[in-house]
Amino acid sequence: MIAFGPTEEQELVRDAMREFAAEVLRPQTRQYDEASDIPTSVLDSIAELGLVSTAIPERFGGGGEPRSPITNALVLEELAHGDASLAVASLAPAAFANAVLDFGTEQQQEAVLPKLCDTTFVTSALAALEPGAFRDPAMPQTLAEPKGEHAFVLSGAKSFVPFADRAHDFLVIAQTPQGVDAFLIDRNAEGLRVGDREKNMGLQALPTFGLDLERVEVPASARLGGDQGCDVRRILDGGRAALAAVMTGLSRAVLDYCVPYTKDREAFDEPIARKQAIAFMLAEMHIETEGMRWLTWKAASDLEQGRDASRAARHAHTISAEKSMWIADNGVQCLGGHGYIREHPVEIWYRNARTLGVLEGTLYL
Repeated sequence: MIAFGPTEEQELVRDAMREFAAEVLRPQTRQYDEASDIPTSVLDSIAELGLVSTAIPERFGGGGEPRSPITNALVLEELAHGDASLAVASLAPAAFANAVLDFGTEQQQEAVLPKLCDTTFVTSALAALEPGAFRDPAMPQTLAEPKGEHAFVLSGAKSFVPFADRAHDFLVIAQTPQGVDAFLIDRNAEGLRVGDREKNMGLQALPTFGLDLERVEVPASARLGGDQGCDVRRILDGGRAALAAVMTGLSRAVLDYCVPYTKDREAFDEPIARKQAIAFMLAEMHIETEGMRWLTWKAASDLEQGRDASRAARHAHTISAEKSMWIADNGVQCLGGHGYIREHPVEIWYRNARTLGVLEGTLYL
């Protein structure tokens, strides 16, 4: 029998993440946004969930569970329903780990994966996005020039790298004479500099930084996948699907907040939810959120089954970027003047939706 819903095990994971997001993440959203910081204690509590280490093989110190992009999409949606900044923070180290798991050589996995299996928050980061408008991470300007047969020299810049100030290693996507590849770079590599913390419109609690690479020399063995290289397009597809899951969770949060608000808020002696304009708006917000979820699941399913996920991931990301912004804007409109003040979280969700819509290369299912 064909089934289109989560398995029983995935339902249990989703319920656990929903409870964690509601009890731990959502109550502190405003505090973290205002402080532009996530406390170490919260990051450590996230690490205890094992979101990163679960899929890492036992021989490297992980849980040894099978990797499942569908489960990761479910987790991201639930965490983003609590707080989008913390959802990205929670799975950002997994982007690095999953890419190394999928494409890394045994030596590469042995070198970097054990560092991510601590019970406290530790991280390494995927560096794909570059500064500037309309930059496509699949066509990076960062260059990796061969130096003889045994080394590469990387030059360029990256932006929006989560936790770059504390990351052990970076996975940098760069252009080579043969095409696009990814390279493992130690944070102490000569010529690598972590820039100042970025000031973003949304996701303010999430610390992101730029990277400057000034002729960073790495051995040929630093190329992800060794001589075979890796499928960078698949990494970017997984990132788009992951961000679509985050935007779906954020959109659901807006809807779940606006429905009870409009039922309680009265105008002209009746709840504004009974006004046709509001009722139709809420119905369309619900429809679009459901559509975003199904597109995200389709992309995650293609990734899990090993199929070409480029089209599905692009659909999910494009629609989610457009509709999550539309839903967040409608959420502000539903609250009227209250939508613009800090008493309610919809203005945070509006800023987060705008930032997520232009973001790429931060996550990987």
